[in-house]
Amino acid sequence: MISISALKALLATPQKIVITTHHKPDGDAMGSSLGLYAYLIQKGHHVSVITPTDYPDFLHWLPNNSNVIVYTEAEDRSIALVNEAALIFCLDFNTLSRINELGEHIRKADGFKLMIDHHLDPEDFDDYRHWSINACAAAQLVYDFIKNELNDEQFINKDVATCLYTGIMTDSGSFRFPSATSAVYRIAANLIDLGAEHWRIHQLVYDNASENRLRFLGHCLSNNLEILRDFNAAIITVTAQDLKNYDIATGDTEGIVNYALSINGIKLAAFIIERSDKVKLSLRSTGDFPANEICKKYFNGGGHRNAAGGASDDDLATTIAKFKSILPEYKSQLLQ
Repeated sequence: MISISALKALLATPQKIVITTHHKPDGDAMGSSLGLYAYLIQKGHHVSVITPTDYPDFLHWLPNNSNVIVYTEAEDRSIALVNEAALIFCLDFNTLSRINELGEHIRKADGFKLMIDHHLDPEDFDDYRHWSINACAAAQLVYDFIKNELNDEQFINKDVATCLYTGIMTDSGSFRFPSATSAVYRIAANLIDLGAEHWRIHQLVYDNASENRLRFLGHCLSNNLEILRDFNAAIITVTAQDLKNYDIATGDTEGIVNYALSINGIKLAAFIIERSDKVKLSLRSTGDFPANEICKKYFNGGGHRNAAGGASDDDLATTIAKFKSILPEYKSQLLQ
């Protein structure tokens, strides 16, 4: 492991740096990555942000987004940058399988690997770790890393603040999840003071839907929502044909699971979607119910207690049946 003093010494002179984040990046993944990028370029470093896959259009407005490299669209260039990097920052993930094929290239690379993350059970691939499961977002930890580890708060300019606020806002459910502590609100207030236009960020992220996305949402709620009152649970299912019918783009399904969770009395919501390679699951829960336990135990996934994801190699119908068969095991928790 590299010490913070050794890391500071490295960052004192210009370095070749790669920043990467998880597959299908969300607001926290891109906010934390581009926030760190905006900080590092002020220090004179040569920085590349590489995402394993594409990501939603509603995040493309973020400062410096035009400089992002998508691995699946530029594999050779991405691999070359990883191999040349002295430092590789891994944000909002803690196991290399979360970045698909890019993971093995990073594992083999000579550069120091630095993890900034808030998920459970980190894999031991990193040389430096700024990690806490109590953080509401990776962006919160990037803020803490810059301000308190590197003592560089003066470099949190408007671009940095905008990106980090976006990450915190999205991963805290617009500050409504239990992880949005008073400390998080104080950080958000400081980011606003430093230039983050909170009203504009919220509008660009949440009030920027396509017509197809809204019609698709209506279809999901009218036709694909199933309430399981015996378990205080709800399921929204989506077929591959649904995705084709509504010309669904990356990011269009994000957040739909929360509509199921918003139903009065529902404690566990599942969004189960048929993709080309696997069936993907997104679970949300309230209170102490461990959505992450179900994903880890039964669907090769994990995440946070109230927000987790997984996948299944079975077909859609079999996956739905499997999910329903698990619920009796948790009935007492779901009904309490």
